[in-house]
Amino acid sequence: MVDTIRLAAQDITFGYVPTVPILSGWSADFRAGEVVAITGPSGRGKSTLLYVLGLMLEPTAGQVNINGTDAAHRRDVDRANLRAHQYGFVFQDAALDATRTVLDNIIETTLYRGTPRRLAIRRAHELMDQFGVALRAGAKPGQVSGGQAQRIALCRALLNEPQILLADEPTGNLDPASSDLVVEALHAQAHRGAAVIVVTHDPALVARCDRRLEL
Repeated sequence: MVDTIRLAAQDITFGYVPTVPILSGWSADFRAGEVVAITGPSGRGKSTLLYVLGLMLEPTAGQVNINGTDAAHRRDVDRANLRAHQYGFVFQDAALDATRTVLDNIIETTLYRGTPRRLAIRRAHELMDQFGVALRAGAKPGQVSGGQAQRIALCRALLNEPQILLADEPTGNLDPASSDLVVEALHAQAHRGAAVIVVTHDPALVARCDRRLEL
């Protein structure tokens, strides 16, 4: 399994201003079964790289291959379909919808996959129990702490058992015990065959990753 390349970046170039690239000719492979840390000083493009790898931004040049097939330059609807079925995302700010309950935030991605709601709710409750946010199911994001919001975002990311899990500072708002729980979950998903890519400044998290790539 560790020889299976789930995601590969080939000569990726990207810049919000075309004449000022943030990423230039960047390449890396990410294999099933591993957790990879992406590190580097602030402003080097770590979060931007995550968005490119996650098909949310289209690179100016280069390819993002999923299981050997380039997906970076496909139609928007095709990229959205791949994100819904292949990816899980944990954003740095949790990116929860303030108008919806915690439970609805977790299961929202099932709308794009056609998963029966009752199955999604059952799995969501399992994850909420695992990450200690079960008592907040009826709450709105504005009623939970930053650490709880981050764990809720992880529940959402893991709901569909993604083959590619991208996490931006997943332990940034967490106490040590909660951080341990999250890191264990990242490794558990990798052991189930996912490629897990983590942007982080947390040296404790970096130390527990299988590889480190620095920008």
